[in-house]
Amino acid sequence: MAVRIRLKRMGAKKRPFYRLVVADSRAARDGRFIDTLGYYNPITDPAEIEIDKEKALSWLKKGAQPSDTARALLKKSGVLDQAD
Repeated sequence: MAVRIRLKRMGAKKRPFYRLVVADSRAARDGRFIDTLGYYNPITDPAEIEIDKEKALSWLKKGAQPSDTARALLKKSGVLDQAD
């Protein structure tokens, strides 16, 4: 089972809000997930990013692969610097 760290879209139409989740790579984008790591709100200025660093590091050490967007958010919050 390939596990990915990716975004789950929430919020109303034209008002996106994303949760950073750990999910099986075969699951639908907004479908079943294993764990929630945080959230990302691009509507606010500046964009709001809240990530549980301990959970994220734990999942990265277990082998979860972040998507491109999730990798950028993890890097911006400083989690990927700690994982190396």
